Amino acid sequence: MSSYRLSNRRLQEAAAAKGDHTNYAIAKRTGLNQTTLSRVCRGIVQPAAATLLTLAATYGLSVDELIDRNADGQAEGDAA
Repeated sequence: MSSYRLSNRRLQEAAAAKGDHTNYAIAKRTGLNQTTLSRVCRGIVQPAAATLLTLAATYGLSVDELIDRNADGQAEGDAA
């Protein structure tokens, strides 16, 4: 199973552009659980596909833009 992380920087930039400056505001706009969102943003849990799709649709990003990638193009933590 591959491992990946949410790009918190990209999410925060896109959210701020819509006036959402806190995880509470992001959770409220997206309908996501605030605790789950916080854990995803802090890297404690890997985001579910549905979470990524919701965030992407809400903030006009692609799912790919929401995933941090390392230098070789793989999601962080993927084996080569």
